[in-house]
Amino acid sequence: MADTTGTPGPPDQAGHSLLARHAAALDLFTDRVHAVAGDQWDADTPCTDWSVHDLVNHLTTEQLWVPSLVRDGATIDSVGDAFDGDMLGPDPVASWDTAAEASREAFREPGALDRTVHLSSGASDADFYCGQMISDLVVHSWDLSRAIGAEEKLPDDLVSFSLREIKPYAADLAKTGLFAPAVEPPQGADEQTKLLSLLGRKV
Repeated sequence: MADTTGTPGPPDQAGHSLLARHAAALDLFTDRVHAVAGDQWDADTPCTDWSVHDLVNHLTTEQLWVPSLVRDGATIDSVGDAFDGDMLGPDPVASWDTAAEASREAFREPGALDRTVHLSSGASDADFYCGQMISDLVVHSWDLSRAIGAEEKLPDDLVSFSLREIKPYAADLAKTGLFAPAVEPPQGADEQTKLLSLLGRKV
């Protein structure tokens, strides 16, 4: 966790590791967003009823929430509908880049990982929230890759982290409607396949 005593210092080893993964996950999804061709924004994705535009808009909205929740201590009710609807505007790539950088900076503020954030599920530790955001970015990077024909192999470290992160609450994710029910992975499946299967993806 971050050192919040005296003059704010850099995060400790655990904090550095989490922030490094968050940055890597943001960069991974950013790479895929920048690879979207002009005629692919309406393409289907593995996420039921979501186009590429819808998927990128969802992740952009998720990043826009981070400064409000982590830096400002806002609640879901206090933010209201500020991030509802289309957050991509006429330049989806630039909108994603701006939101991603705001999320990155909010989590990197001294003491950010030690804070409490107010999510729709209730009060939560900011480092747990950061872990959720990493996993969300990683899995949706695969969704976007599949949709646009980009490289589908995800970084091993991010896959392993996401699998450990999601396993304890995977059953609850399907109830949100954002993830399909888990499917049985094939025998001898690698970690990436297990992760995707856990979240209802048929590889």
